[in-house]
Amino acid sequence: MSAVTRLQRIGRESLGYLLIFPVLLVILGLNLYPTIQGILTSFTNQSLIDPGHSVYIGLENYFKLFKDPIFQISLRHSLELTFSAVVLQVLLGLIMAHLLIQEVPGIHLFRSIAMITWVLPIIASVVMFRFITLPNYGLINILLRDVGLSQLSRNWFGDEKTAFPLVLIMHLWRNVPFYAIAFMAAMQAIPADLYEAARIDGAGEWRQFWFITLPNLRYIMLVMVVLHVTFTFNNFDFVYLSTGGGPVTATEVLPTYIYKQAWNGYALGYASAGGVVMLVILVVLVLICNKLIKGLSEK
Repeated sequence: MSAVTRLQRIGRESLGYLLIFPVLLVILGLNLYPTIQGILTSFTNQSLIDPGHSVYIGLENYFKLFKDPIFQISLRHSLELTFSAVVLQVLLGLIMAHLLIQEVPGIHLFRSIAMITWVLPIIASVVMFRFITLPNYGLINILLRDVGLSQLSRNWFGDEKTAFPLVLIMHLWRNVPFYAIAFMAAMQAIPADLYEAARIDGAGEWRQFWFITLPNLRYIMLVMVVLHVTFTFNNFDFVYLSTGGGPVTATEVLPTYIYKQAWNGYALGYASAGGVVMLVILVVLVLICNKLIKGLSEK
């Protein structure tokens, strides 16, 4: 390679870096700076009541955090919700995708409307669920009374036994169609010759799914799982808008707990410590998801 050619290549690369620098600067400013600032704040006693006066207190916020029983409950709920929602979304998404890929009359219309639940704003979904679960006028309780099961009617979001399952159901209702459409698109990209060869070799529907369909879905599955582990573990809207973390602490999750510590308790340093712990757990969860799915795809 001549010196002129090398200079031209270096010039093109330098221009590329120069063009992306403003965007990179914005990304770093919007993400890296608040993260670093939050970590630094977690080692102080900073309060929203007097934000100008904060004292370095080391790991005191973290010691206090792990001794707090409500934090422990919130952490358990966040992990349970994330694991349950993501696993069920994958399983139900696969089943729904298998149904959507069938060529039957009207299936194209159903494919078109399947994503409605995902594109609806979360607040609209929560309002709808709260409306149909109203104690006296909600559709669920009316149907229970009409079929003679009035003893089962209740304030569904106000009952400690049913509030958390309802939050899980809202996650599934919104996200399963998104999984299904993504899986369906990946299924349609699998060459039909593979299935034909498998049928000639005597493979049944289950073996075709296990040895052809599932391996070809591993990459889209990896992306979906990682994205929704992040989304579910971080999700604030569903819980805060539906129950606010109640009744008592039945649906309290880390995002609502941290929010309350910062904006209701004014303990910004303590809330920042919770956010840092949440960030570490989230990174570990994403790494575990990557390892599990990559290990499964290599078998």
